[in-house]
Amino acid sequence: MSAHCQLTGRQPTFGKTISHSHRRTSRRFDPNIQRRRYWLPSEGRHVRLRLSTKGLRTVDRIGVEAAVARIRARGGRV
Repeated sequence: MSAHCQLTGRQPTFGKTISHSHRRTSRRFDPNIQRRRYWLPSEGRHVRLRLSTKGLRTVDRIGVEAAVARIRARGGRV
């Protein structure tokens, strides 16, 4: 599976690495993806989410129920 956040949709971006001699080579900036397991009280089970660090802070702010609702609204499977 590609490195993308289920909640925020954050995915890799591309750019250049510039060496000391100023030669440019392509590189990929991956988001900081973490796997976290949350208890979902409404369904009585744990869910495992792949979230960026910004997604983790969003879950802390809005709660896991609202976060799962947003993921499902985007068409994601939880």
